[in-house]
This record gives sequence, structure tokens and C-alpha cells, in this order.
Amino acid sequence: MQKLTYTNSIYQTIPEKISLFARAFPDLSLYSRFLNVVFKASSKAKRDKYTNDEWCISSYNCLRALEKIGVEFDISGIQHIERLETPCVIIGNHMSVLETVVLPVIIQPVKDVTFIVKESLLTYPVFGRVMRSRDPIAVTRTNPRQDLKSVLDGGLERLQQGVSIIVFPQTTRTHYFDPEQFSTIGVKLAQKANVPIIPLALKSDAWGNGKRLKDFGKMNPSKRVHFAFDAPIRVQSRGTEEHEAIIQFITTKLDEWRDI
Repeated sequence: MQKLTYTNSIYQTIPEKISLFARAFPDLSLYSRFLNVVFKASSKAKRDKYTNDEWCISSYNCLRALEKIGVEFDISGIQHIERLETPCVIIGNHMSVLETVVLPVIIQPVKDVTFIVKESLLTYPVFGRVMRSRDPIAVTRTNPRQDLKSVLDGGLERLQQGVSIIVFPQTTRTHYFDPEQFSTIGVKLAQKANVPIIPLALKSDAWGNGKRLKDFGKMNPSKRVHFAFDAPIRVQSRGTEEHEAIIQFITTKLDEWRDI
């Protein structure tokens, strides 16, 4: 299975020579590679041949496509997931499409994993077929009661099968973090399934959110990408303290990375 090479549980991009084309046209360079990855993945998914291994390869190729236009990664804390003997709920902030395509090669080699995604994402041309092959949990983002039931029922089923769940509890992805828009849905799932939570803080605004097509925003290779996983926590009582701890971890990390 394709995986990243860590040194002391840290992955950092090794700077390499960037082509003149990639420097001059980072958007075109990145999106041409990205779409090639997606079309190949979709073709395999259509033939029921898009396995976990293939998912990791696609994710790795997306990460490398970003590095080839000059984006540098700093990934830490993967040991917290490696040491778990059970599946978990990974709860993090959501900035861009970057984390959706890169997280699989970080987590899947360690634990089987899937996402909670917007229902509309599963109907996307080409990419929707890839996401459906990953057996995600679909939510509407318009009906909170229905979404909670979908997450609790679908999440419990997958966790009992040994599949960890990635949750982005924000109503939408943004380049700033608003705790008021960060729901407790992931905490509720972990509580119901009696599994640990892994807090995830990330900074992925190197991949912009587009105005017309949100997935295809402007690239800024000068912005370093950060992923940090924290130690597992167990939900006690109503989960209020755990929810606040996740928010505090994300806020602290984003403050730490602001000037990096």
C-alpha cells in the first residue's frame, strides 16, 4: 500500500526543483495532474476496481502534484492513530478540497477510513463515482435532525466494522475557523460508538476556494500546508469538555501556524 515516509512521526516535504511551467502557471499545472488522477480513479471505480490501495495511490499522486508546484507539507501526530487498537472518529476543521484528497494517504495505510460528506458530492460528475466507492456517510447540511440520524446510524455501523470516520463539523469549508459553526456531531458519534476521538487541526489554504466552482480555486504554493493530529480523547458525560478541547487544539495550532 502506498504510504508516506515519516521521520519521528513527522512528514515534511523535501524541497525540489520546480519547473518553469509550474512556477508560471501553478493552477494549470496542478489541475491538469489532479483531473488526470480523478479520471483514472473514476474509471476504476466504475469497474469496481477502486480498492483501498488504489485510493492511497490516488491520494499520494495528489499530494505529489501539489509538491510539484511548490506546495510544502508538514504532517505530525500520526503516531496517535497508529497506537490505537480500535477505530476512531477524527474531528477537524475544513479549509479546502485539499484535505479531502490528501488525508487518505495519511490515514488509510494506518486504519481503514471513510468520510462524512455532503450528499451532493456523491452526484458530482466523475468524482462522485470515486466518493461513492469509499462508502461514505452522506448528509444534507440542510436538515440537522436527519443528518444527525444518518451520522449516528451510519457511523456506528462503519465503526463496528472497524472503519474510522473523518468528520468536518463545519457547515462549509472556509479559510478561517469559527467555533460557532463547529457542531458537536462528531463528538456525539464517538460517544454513541464508545470509540476515541482524534482531534485534527489543519491549514490548507494553499488550495483556494473558487467563487464559481468552489473546488477549483486559485493555488498559492507559498502557503505551507499543515496537518496535526492530537492524542486520543474519550467522551465523558455529555461531551461538552471534549468538544471544547478539540476547538482549543485547532485554535492553538492555527495561531501557531499563522506566521509560518
